[in-house]
Amino acid sequence: MTQPSDALILFNGEATGEYAVLRHQAGVVEAKTDVIAEEVPIALVYNGVSHAVMLATPQDLEDFALGFSLSEGILDAPGDLYGMEVINQPQGIALHLEVATGCFQRLKEKRRSMAGRTGCGLCGSESLEQALRIPVTKLTKTTLNTDKITGSVISLAFANIRQLQKLQALTGATHASAWINTHGDVELLREDVGRHNALDKLLGALAKRKQQGDGFVLTTSRASYEMVQKTVSAGINMLVAISAPTGLAIRVAEQCNLTLIGFARENSYVVYSHPENLAP
Repeated sequence: MTQPSDALILFNGEATGEYAVLRHQAGVVEAKTDVIAEEVPIALVYNGVSHAVMLATPQDLEDFALGFSLSEGILDAPGDLYGMEVINQPQGIALHLEVATGCFQRLKEKRRSMAGRTGCGLCGSESLEQALRIPVTKLTKTTLNTDKITGSVISLAFANIRQLQKLQALTGATHASAWINTHGDVELLREDVGRHNALDKLLGALAKRKQQGDGFVLTTSRASYEMVQKTVSAGINMLVAISAPTGLAIRVAEQCNLTLIGFARENSYVVYSHPENLAP
């Protein structure tokens, strides 16, 4: 079926686009071209069955698919993802993932149990336990050691991340999540219009590494419950946010032994849970 000529094209094939704008400044109107971050529907399809559609920036899609699948508990390990095909369409992108049979069977059971329910923003789960997926296993210092993380390291990380947010510098519209080592250096950084997507992309990139040194996650967003849950699911002991946490995020972090830090700046930060994991 042919689309009408005025059909909305949701995906232009790039992570950014150029748009004609009128800039008003001090009473002067000027025609300009702005670089804008794209927000694209991305379907995650597991073994031929569509599971979720996310709105995300169309870059680092392999990292996104792996990180999302791990942090949402669809996969148990990176090796459970056998392959991925990216199919671009005018309406968005379909990520076709080939996953282990056991993981797919579990996903089908979950989808079957959700069928026919009326949801209120939490996937139609029938209980708080299902909706929130509070991590059962508590973090220990043997997962990823944070003993070497000091206040100066956090301050340096804040200064370093701003210089590496290329998409944010172009568009002013994206969040970043970064893996920071014990020296305050940014080893990995991923960007997206959605803070959860940026974190999933980072966790996917980390999962593909064969060896992982000590460090922590720094996010340019607030620290919501989902950000805490995803960090804990990756076995990471510390989440540092540039903005504030929510109350639920603090309580989950406290229960799971996650060091949660907010309002990170070059010379200050606020520790909300488990300060004992920081170096003196």
